[in-house]
Amino acid sequence: MHKLNVLILGSDNFKNTLNELKPYLKFNILEIKNDLNKDTINKDQIVLCDNDYLRDKNNYDIVKKYKCIKILATTNKRENELFNAIIHLPTNLKEINKTIETSVAKKQFIENSSIKIKSFSLDKNEKKLSKNGISLLLTEKEIQLLELLVNNSQPISKNKILSKVWNYSTDADTHTVETHIYRLRKKISEKFSDEDIIHNNKEGYFIWKKEIKLQLICFQKSIEKELLNLKKEKAVLKEEKNKLIR
Repeated sequence: MHKLNVLILGSDNFKNTLNELKPYLKFNILEIKNDLNKDTINKDQIVLCDNDYLRDKNNYDIVKKYKCIKILATTNKRENELFNAIIHLPTNLKEINKTIETSVAKKQFIENSSIKIKSFSLDKNEKKLSKNGISLLLTEKEIQLLELLVNNSQPISKNKILSKVWNYSTDADTHTVETHIYRLRKKISEKFSDEDIIHNNKEGYFIWKKEIKLQLICFQKSIEKELLNLKKEKAVLKEEKNKLIR
């Protein structure tokens, strides 16, 4: 099984203790030789630090900025919102390993359940759509609809939506799709005053995304170029025809 890499930030005593436990830890220990800076930590990093490290305001401010998994080992019984998890000292080997593994699993679970839709955030677990601190509860079908639309770069037909969301055959009544999307649009509009999330054309429904817009712009330019070439060809043919008449 692949071991996780954990960056250790703390006092020499804290680091030495973990290094002594290294043969029994379910993760690899990483240490930095230079000062911690903004390029050291990325969003996929796992950081384990102690209170001694955070006493330096510069260290605290740098750790605070990042969205990586942050775990604090401390004797303080109070919770700290800056960190994903707390290891209360003194502790044992089992608790250290469990906290690391649980924190990673929780982060992955949250990431897999959260979908970005334009300026909205869709949480599949809590069944809600959020924007600027405002949340709207959704039904399971509404979530499936939004997820289907956002995961496709092309418009999706009513029949395909019926097949994917309701598991209906293609000859079923598409009025079901129209009704659900109408209600979903209405809910979003009333809650967020935003009617610009679900669009439709003759090919089906879609969520307006930058890549779709770019595709349409490129397509439009291609059509314009073709029309210009046709006009030129038509002008040439007309001129040749006039020459023949003369």
